[in-house]
Amino acid sequence: MSGRVALRQFLRYATVGLVSNAILYLAYLGLTALGVEAKRAMTLLYVLGVLQTFGFNKRWSFAHGGVRGTAFVRYAISYALGYVMNLGGLLVFVDVLGYPHQIVQGLFILGLAMLLFLLQKYWVFRPLTVSAQTTGPLP
Repeated sequence: MSGRVALRQFLRYATVGLVSNAILYLAYLGLTALGVEAKRAMTLLYVLGVLQTFGFNKRWSFAHGGVRGTAFVRYAISYALGYVMNLGGLLVFVDVLGYPHQIVQGLFILGLAMLLFLLQKYWVFRPLTVSAQTTGPLP
């Protein structure tokens, strides 16, 4: 795959992520300002974010033509890993070390975005091989 294709994928992924995360982060700040506990707000919005971005990333960011169900399972697993890392980060950096949750959550959004891009590019929406295109999707 050419560097140009990878760059286009990253820019599209970043666009989807920036728009989605900006909206979700504002919702996170709003929910926590209303008294919703930080980890509860993050959990709710994380699930909404996964559901909201799957279609955009599958169709637009990665132009993936593979089986939707298989890709969604991998997508959900990737985001489950990200969720565990995010929750662990809030527990350690906010609950134990006392850093402000607003800053910790903002930093985790950025770090996890890079990890999730790599997982999506090379595992979730990986290009179909020639044999898979003629015989069916990869497992």
